[in-house]
Amino acid sequence: MQILETVTSAMRSRMTQRVSSQLKSEGVKKWEVYRHLCIAKSEFRLNDRCLTVLNSLLSFLCDDVITSKSKLVVFPSNKQISIRAHMMPESTLRRHLTSLIEAGIITRKDSPNCKRYAHKNGEGEVELAFGFDFTPLFARTSEIKQVADRILDEQRALKRMRDEVSIIRREIAKAFEEVSTEATDSLFVRFRDVVSRIPRRATLTELALIKASLGAIMSELAITLKNNANVEEMSANAVQYERHHKESLSESLLKENNDFSDLKETISEVIVQKPDVSKAPTISLDLILRACPDIQTYASTGIRSWRDLIDASHVVSGFLGISKAAYSNAATILGPQSASAAIACILQKAEAITCPGGYLRSLVQKARAGSFCVGDMLIGSLKRPIYQ
Repeated sequence: MQILETVTSAMRSRMTQRVSSQLKSEGVKKWEVYRHLCIAKSEFRLNDRCLTVLNSLLSFLCDDVITSKSKLVVFPSNKQISIRAHMMPESTLRRHLTSLIEAGIITRKDSPNCKRYAHKNGEGEVELAFGFDFTPLFARTSEIKQVADRILDEQRALKRMRDEVSIIRREIAKAFEEVSTEATDSLFVRFRDVVSRIPRRATLTELALIKASLGAIMSELAITLKNNANVEEMSANAVQYERHHKESLSESLLKENNDFSDLKETISEVIVQKPDVSKAPTISLDLILRACPDIQTYASTGIRSWRDLIDASHVVSGFLGISKAAYSNAATILGPQSASAAIACILQKAEAITCPGGYLRSLVQKARAGSFCVGDMLIGSLKRPIYQ
């Protein structure tokens, strides 16, 4: 027993020395230490109820600014502590007091009969008190502040990383909305997979890995879009170079067969591709209706304008099972008029096409490479009945 008391006395002596070094002439604000501990509570294995009890105990310290001359032992009864802890039950109070002691925030300074009380002088000043000692708390002031500062830095870094991930995610999603092609489909699947795996409470390390994955997808997407732009530019140049060749080829076909006399009247209406394949070529509406008359069945008031044809092509694309994405992509690359003409041609020979949606996508790919001309497709539709 004497050995234990000697060890305890030695420990208190060392803590007192540490407190004296911590508490300089300006002192330490007790509520500031408390706020730091609230931030660092998880590091000291404390919960909110423990902090409520600690708040109650600190309120019994007379000084708000603790100096080396401050009395650090408080001796309230459990009932008094409970009242200041929002009427916490005494059984719960005792459990949280034990947690504070085990965490090294306070210690018990017991009297001979284990009661809490104080000896006061004639002027009412406390000379010796038995109760809860705050020496460990103020001895660890610097440690608690360092832990709190580190946690705050981690929280700021986490918020910053979360914002960066959100920005990258939004930019990639916007890019996919503006440009949707088969070349980007695999990247979109990867993007959705990464996004779906983001935890609700992601750590800084997890967010850093997610940011790296999204950054890689963004880089690949930029390269893919750049390559597609180069292909379109090269295709446009090739179409412009071969334009007269295509027109002369059509003329030669007409000369070979006199039965194409009516086709000769429409040859001047054949598509003349522009340098940019994404722009709509000029095609005669009459040529489309003569080559693909079945499209008129899907127009309630007949087709008398381009608007009527485009509306009918929307209806036909749904009937043929062509997805909205495939239709939108065709309209972007070919132009709305040429896309409508292509769908009219697909409808005209629907019995011979197994997958209209896939067929339309293949036409768009050929258009990108400069090997597809809507005008030639229309002429082919006009010639077909003659060969049969």
